[in-house]
Amino acid sequence: MEPTGVIEELWKRVEARDWAGVGELLAEDAVVEWPVTGERIVGRANYVAVNSEYPEGWSIRVLRVVAGAPGSDQVVSEVEVPHAELGVFRAASFWTVREGRVTAAREYWTDVGAEQPPAWRLPYTEVL
Repeated sequence: MEPTGVIEELWKRVEARDWAGVGELLAEDAVVEWPVTGERIVGRANYVAVNSEYPEGWSIRVLRVVAGAPGSDQVVSEVEVPHAELGVFRAASFWTVREGRVTAAREYWTDVGAEQPPAWRLPYTEVL
């Protein structure tokens, strides 16, 4: 499977709560970093556990999956995750996929609208 296909399938399996299937797409020693919260998840089992234990009430909408340069093992995805009780989250994820498995990732998760823009930018911007 091409790297973009791996990531598209990963998000489908996460949405389906197919945790065994998610694990099949990860290298055993995969490392996933979440810089916003300063966390590093080391290993397939830990990544699956963190995701499977997240409080229910969410869904995932894949906004885009973008391949790196031809022949590259890099993929970028953007997802939106509405949660019934916690609000709407977005993630920009930078994946490394080798031999059909995720070996590394850096994901930037944030709440939509979590930060207010600084006043000095208001004359130059508009609300999304």
